[in-house]
Amino acid sequence: MHQRSPFVAVLLAVAASLSAGAAGRSQTAGEKESFTAVAIANNNLGSGAGTVLIDITRWSPEAERSRLVGVLMEKGQEALLDELRDAPPAGTIRTPATLAYDLRYAQQTPTEDGGRDILLLTDRPIGFWEATARPRSIEYPFTVIQMRIDGDGKGTGTITLATKIAGAANVIVLEDLASSPIRLTEIQVQKGPE
Repeated sequence: MHQRSPFVAVLLAVAASLSAGAAGRSQTAGEKESFTAVAIANNNLGSGAGTVLIDITRWSPEAERSRLVGVLMEKGQEALLDELRDAPPAGTIRTPATLAYDLRYAQQTPTEDGGRDILLLTDRPIGFWEATARPRSIEYPFTVIQMRIDGDGKGTGTITLATKIAGAANVIVLEDLASSPIRLTEIQVQKGPE
């Protein structure tokens, strides 16, 4: 039996979420939520485990999804990056020991089992050295987070920290700089961030 890699699963989830029509979509009207997860990295960029804290302060409307997909298809990755940077924050991501970084896009889609799939997208932090030296990593300016939450508010997911996004002929393709995404386990949901 052929099994998909976690990256391929993320690619398919993001491509379906961003390029699919509005049918079956459901966004909560401004309901704030917090997520806590254990992040496990084991790839060519590093390894280790720690806690990740995600707060969602707004869910992106369908019009925003359509606009972002249109920008990607018509103008490419750099224009999409500019649009995301100009978008109002949809929430934040951080660890217990770091400052929060703004998330720019948050979408959730109900699943048949009473849970939901969540897609979060943002530009990634780029430090002074990376901005001036311009290594290959500068071509991977997005962070993509995908979570599957069950009806009990628990779940799993992935984070691809350095991602390249391309779109053509109604197909969205993601390329991850890392050999595999960071796995999110033991995700728990709390309504209303602190």
